[in-house]
Amino acid sequence: MVQQEQLERRFGGLNRLYGEGRLSDLLAAHVMVAGIGGVGSWCVEALARSGVGRLTLIDMDHISESNINRQLPALGSTIGQSKIEAMRQRILDIHPHCQVELIDDFVEAANIYDYLQRSPDVLIDCTDQADAKIAMILAAKKQKIKLIVCGAAGGKRNPLALKRGDLSQATHDAMLAKLRSRLRKEHGFARVKAEKVTAKTRIPKMGVDVLWVEENAVMPAAWQNQIMTPQGLSCAGYGSSVTVTAPMGFAAAQAALDYLLF
Repeated sequence: MVQQEQLERRFGGLNRLYGEGRLSDLLAAHVMVAGIGGVGSWCVEALARSGVGRLTLIDMDHISESNINRQLPALGSTIGQSKIEAMRQRILDIHPHCQVELIDDFVEAANIYDYLQRSPDVLIDCTDQADAKIAMILAAKKQKIKLIVCGAAGGKRNPLALKRGDLSQATHDAMLAKLRSRLRKEHGFARVKAEKVTAKTRIPKMGVDVLWVEENAVMPAAWQNQIMTPQGLSCAGYGSSVTVTAPMGFAAAQAALDYLLF
């Protein structure tokens, strides 16, 4: 009874928003998040504050000083700590009855099926590696697990340009364009049949739910001046800001709630 009263006090607002009894649905839900960085850490925070009863976090990075501008657990006092362990402590402070599982690894084709044996209701991809993303897309499709794929937040400035839709619709995102091309060429996903694409061309959906920021990426001056070689989405790559990474993480969490509740 004490536990139930505590849950109602902490998360009762969710019933008032989504409908009576929906908190029970969230408490029974299991969400897996791969990549606990600038997007993933905020996503996990939102899921914990939404009363999700079981969270599985996948990452093997440790907090570094360069993470402080955009990642939730990154503080001067946490540098060097495991990201997933730091988030576990935070989750339990928010939601003491949450079942938190940690996987100290990076996702790849060789392990994703083993991890999905935990049977999450929703898998959220917050990684920044194309091979990892493709592995999750293929595995989730085969296992019939709901999946949300996050595009790039690096190099983006406008959180109001955030979009959600099918992978076939995503624009202004080199990573998602690469995924789209590889999935069509290597894995038989639906492709455009017309030789010339026009505004009237029917582009078939690919069945992959993605988030992207619909604006051109800002290229660092050092790349523009050819002082250094482009480094992609790594810490030494595109610039980044919490004002974009956090909204994308929150949007991914909301997409998961949509799947769980509606």
